[in-house]
Amino acid sequence: MRFAPKYDPGFRPAILELRKFKDLVNESNNKSLLYICIERNDGYNYHLKMDIFQDNTGYDDYNYQIVERLVKTILWVAGGYKIYVAGSNEIYRRLKEEYQKNGKREFDALFMQRVYGFPFEVIKVTYDEIPPLKEEEIKIVNDLKGCRIGFDAGGSDRKVSAVVDGEVIFSTETVWHPKLQSDPQYHYDGIVESFKLAASKMPRVDAVGISSAGIYINNEVRVASLFIKVPDDVFAREVKNIYIRAVKDTFGDIPFRVVNDGEVTALAGANQLNANEVLGIAMGTSEAVGYVNKNHNLTGWLNELAFAPVDFNPMAMIDEWSGDYGCGVKYFSQDAVIKLAEAAGISFQDGMSPAEKLKYVQSLNNQNDERAQTIFEDIGIYLGYTLAYYSEFYSIKHVLLLGRVMSGKGGDIIINVAKQVLDNEFPEYKHINLTTPDEYTRRVGQSIAAASLPNLE
Repeated sequence: MRFAPKYDPGFRPAILELRKFKDLVNESNNKSLLYICIERNDGYNYHLKMDIFQDNTGYDDYNYQIVERLVKTILWVAGGYKIYVAGSNEIYRRLKEEYQKNGKREFDALFMQRVYGFPFEVIKVTYDEIPPLKEEEIKIVNDLKGCRIGFDAGGSDRKVSAVVDGEVIFSTETVWHPKLQSDPQYHYDGIVESFKLAASKMPRVDAVGISSAGIYINNEVRVASLFIKVPDDVFAREVKNIYIRAVKDTFGDIPFRVVNDGEVTALAGANQLNANEVLGIAMGTSEAVGYVNKNHNLTGWLNELAFAPVDFNPMAMIDEWSGDYGCGVKYFSQDAVIKLAEAAGISFQDGMSPAEKLKYVQSLNNQNDERAQTIFEDIGIYLGYTLAYYSEFYSIKHVLLLGRVMSGKGGDIIINVAKQVLDNEFPEYKHINLTTPDEYTRRVGQSIAAASLPNLE
């Protein structure tokens, strides 16, 4: 490991730990094939095949340490509620024990259960009983013909645009406070108000594309912080289909599509770059991610990489929500900056919010404070190694980096250091282009990308 973060010397990059494990297994005479399938909605699934040490040869703990981290990653990359395990009784037993209520990975199991609406299961099977690979591809035709609405629902504002034949003729944003409201009528009224405002600027509305923070399946809200105050019973009754109702009540039966905002950001970036195989990473309050594949389409994956492990050091910082260590949120968000600043000996005034702490570190960096500069260098090291790990799951040619952490001088440092790590440690990935969105994409690119989601045919 040529690059080590100064303020996090215990960092154990996932990719290096995985490669070390694979090398040791390859040298062993006691190895066997592990075959895992993780299934999500509509039978779509993800397959993992790898050699591991045979059960009961003294390496059961090591096997599980690596495999569990991979399973956890796949759950948050692709999603799933059912894990099929073939080739290891020990891996099956321990996954079943931990991924259940009151188990070590209870958070993950219950979260996926809520997303997909089925009990979380770990099932032991033979190799022949593994379901065949079934991959989803959400086609984005990028057809902007007609009169379309692009709507983006964020945590602090909602943006809406009227798009006619690919041209944004009207765009505005409205401050709202969805995370503070327990009555979903507030959310519904705000959504419809934005729809009607955009519609008033066009002769008709042919389609509506919606970009919204959260997890959406078949246009239904499954999990979204926008509705965090809404009680569960009301959520199931009035929030799950809120966008479906809002479109139909306002415009009748027209094409529409609801997609996670991270996915739409990646799509906007892919449009900006005129490229495919684009991974978008927003480093702000958390780590938000989207991906556009080789066909300029979406995959139906969760891409919730804030909860995917990137540091295999069991002593790494724990994420308060999931209760797990080494997760992306503590490496690619304002939390990462604060964590490293505290390790660097930077003091914050009492009562400062996380966003204010980030701004303070950024101001120190603008004053050429060596500690602040090193913080962003350390995040660049995190990013370089982690992009190599993400490449185990995604085919990546471009990485679009945005969010508050990437703004200003610090963002440039992060990109430069991450490139150094890729060039020197992972020459097979030195082709990956790291970039930030241009001003046009920041202003209206998201609206256009959202408007392009529905297919009129």
